[in-house]
Amino acid sequence: MEGVGDLYLPPAPDGQLPCVVLCHGFSGTMDRLFPHAERFAAEGVAALVFDYRGFGESGGEPRQLADIYGQQEDLRAAIAFARRSEHVDLRGVMLWGNSLGDAHVISVAAGDPEIVAVVAQIPFNGFPKRVEGRSTWQTLRLLRAIGWDALRGKLGLRPCYIPMVGRPGELAVAATAEAGQHIQALSSGEATTLWRNRVAARALLSMMRYHPEQAAVRLTMPLLVCVAADDHETPIETTRALAERAPRGELRSYPGTHFTFYTDSATREHVLTDQIAFVRRCLQQG
Repeated sequence: MEGVGDLYLPPAPDGQLPCVVLCHGFSGTMDRLFPHAERFAAEGVAALVFDYRGFGESGGEPRQLADIYGQQEDLRAAIAFARRSEHVDLRGVMLWGNSLGDAHVISVAAGDPEIVAVVAQIPFNGFPKRVEGRSTWQTLRLLRAIGWDALRGKLGLRPCYIPMVGRPGELAVAATAEAGQHIQALSSGEATTLWRNRVAARALLSMMRYHPEQAAVRLTMPLLVCVAADDHETPIETTRALAERAPRGELRSYPGTHFTFYTDSATREHVLTDQIAFVRRCLQQG
């Protein structure tokens, strides 16, 4: 299985540089993080983006299946690649994650004390007990799809796919009033992105038991958690525990919802500016 990634460097790199490894979310692909990588590189920090197995440009079957432990292995491989690069200071590697990617960067960093800093943006920390706007019937439909696909997985059959994002009332991982705008943002320039609005439903079963706050207590490096005040997908009531349990955790809240981080350019710029300042501070302290 071949993993694919891109290493972004400043226009005129001088010696070995600190490097941030960026991890996309549940259904994402690395091309959605190119603007973030470009911004870090412009600030003098190398940035590595990559696709998990089964997503985007990376190999692996079945496609669009978020394998938690497989993705953690892919992240460790990306870290190892960065540390081997002639352009990277192996003592200056940091991790950045978005949504499910946050769970991975926290879990992996907990076992790698050489990581300098971790940034977690709208992080996943287990599913909320109730998703606002989702009826009991809609929840049962989703659980049935998860169970059916999990059974297919045990039988060695191809996945049963469902949309990642849908409109209210539709069968999807996230079905909200903002879905139309979010789909448009992710699908714009379809020829240049490999993101697809479908995921293997069976992946959600293992995510039900995935709680990165259990790993956050073992972090030895600073952790910045950036959350949306009105997030219904990864609500602040759940995600703030990551910053509270991490020995060196910080929590910053921004106006908007989970999807505001994707669709609102002003919010993205504000958050990224704060994250770069945090990274610089950690590098200076280190």
